[in-house]
Amino acid sequence: MTEPADDDVVTPARIPADVSREDRILGPLTARQTAILTVAALVLYGGYWASRPLMGPLAYVALVSPVALIVTVVAVGRRDGIGMDQLLLAALRFHSAPKRRVPAPEGVPALPAITPAPWKKQASRQPAALRPPCREVAETGTLDLGADGQAALAVCSTINFHLRTGGEQQALTEAFARWLNSLTGPTQILIRAHRLEIAPLVDELAQTAPALPHPALERAALAHASFLDELAAERDLLTRQVLLVVREPSATGAARAGHRLTEAARALEAAEITVSALEAPAAAEALRLAADLDAAPLAGV
Repeated sequence: MTEPADDDVVTPARIPADVSREDRILGPLTARQTAILTVAALVLYGGYWASRPLMGPLAYVALVSPVALIVTVVAVGRRDGIGMDQLLLAALRFHSAPKRRVPAPEGVPALPAITPAPWKKQASRQPAALRPPCREVAETGTLDLGADGQAALAVCSTINFHLRTGGEQQALTEAFARWLNSLTGPTQILIRAHRLEIAPLVDELAQTAPALPHPALERAALAHASFLDELAAERDLLTRQVLLVVREPSATGAARAGHRLTEAARALEAAEITVSALEAPAAAEALRLAADLDAAPLAGV
């Protein structure tokens, strides 16, 4: 006879840390690492045959050993889960990219011809036009990311995990782990805090309080509205929003991104989390708030 499970004990759910690990095709090497090392080996071998009339084998090995070592480190090295070759390419793109960007869809005009030559020489690098990652918000709410594919946004509800019993926490953890293990594409959970505009809520309480069925309820509603008004005057009120972002690398993956949100809503329902896909206005508002942290949310969005 099995003993009942302890309701105060929560067993950790095992989630693989290498869910996005690339396939190994040659021992521990991925396809990209194999290609880098193969090309480097062919180049060095060709250099050896070309230099045979000029130097001996040992001299050539001593000459190319630092190069071979650097290529090997770049090919197989990793930092924070990212390959060194990818970090090197990102560093090159960063140093070659303009550091100042301005909102100019029509392009940044050059300095006028009448500008004195010493002034042009003293001027810093010309700013570049700002190109946001999102090109367009479709009517369905999906985001066109250009070469990076399509993305869809959803807002998620939250739960108070610590107030649950051990058995309830175990069930919630297992449901969330099942969703993580079922992911088939890039997914991001974004938790952001922004200012809460309390004035609309205060106005709504003040307007609806007289319609309450009892004078005591009306006094309580007006007192609560006054409390919120005083609280907003004394400090900045913040609210938290949890966004779920799914991305499909394909440029025609809008439908697939929406379908993945539907799958996430069905899977996270077991964890008592409500996933609501954002329509076009709400998705555009989420992007606006992400770009301007001090902006207040628009009413009705």
